[in-house]
Amino acid sequence: MANPKPKSKSNIPASDLGGLLELMARLRNPDGGCPWDLEQTFATIAPHTIEEAYEVADAIDHGDMAHLKDELGDLLFQVVFYAQMAKEQGDFDFHGVAAGITDKMIRRHPHVFGDQTGIDDADAQTVNWEALKAEERKAKAEAGGERHGALDDVSRGLPALMRANKLQKRAARVGFDWGDAGPVFDKFREEVAELEAELKTGDAKAQEHEIGDLLFTCVNLARKLDIDPEAALRHANTRFESRFAHIERALWAEDREVQDTDIVELDRLWTEAKAYEK
Repeated sequence: MANPKPKSKSNIPASDLGGLLELMARLRNPDGGCPWDLEQTFATIAPHTIEEAYEVADAIDHGDMAHLKDELGDLLFQVVFYAQMAKEQGDFDFHGVAAGITDKMIRRHPHVFGDQTGIDDADAQTVNWEALKAEERKAKAEAGGERHGALDDVSRGLPALMRANKLQKRAARVGFDWGDAGPVFDKFREEVAELEAELKTGDAKAQEHEIGDLLFTCVNLARKLDIDPEAALRHANTRFESRFAHIERALWAEDREVQDTDIVELDRLWTEAKAYEK
């Protein structure tokens, strides 16, 4: 006779936020909790949070709602994990996190929760949002805190393309920006010329500098065209994977490998893969 399934020790409700908080507390309980969860710190969990956020974005890119549901659960679990560790240290708990973001969203939406008028579209709300954030920074400085510049609170933990975009948007909102994309194209050509000049010098550090400037200008151009550079590069990565896989499959059908094929043939297959996309 088959052995019966062991009974679960958990009586935690599966569809309740309070149940999730209870589950996290159990996992972190020194008396019978999970050894792995007990060893974690804010620093060790942070990379997992970044990974989960990107998996959410990937599910959205693929239009996979079932996957998105799972990934949002994973991301929520990260928040609960941090809140539990902070609670153990006596700093804050999940309810404090929820109350804090609720208060902030009410404060930054006076046209919804107050009597402010004139916020009729998303662009107007974006401008108003940044103005409210600037007022908050100014109030903190006037209360005795250090005065912060427009770029000071742009997180250094963001991916480089995303951070470049945010830095540029923040600078633009205080007037440091070109009026349209035309000058950005000029700047792009200038940066390409400077990179080509540095290639002749053999100075690797200078070449890295110019590559950085060129990438930064590409982000600026994407911003002026209202394109998310991070998403654009993710999609380019996906296209590259698809085209390269086409090349491999075509060669494998002839019992050949990429490394044994000349660049002319590889380029032909690459062009073929692009044609199939269309």
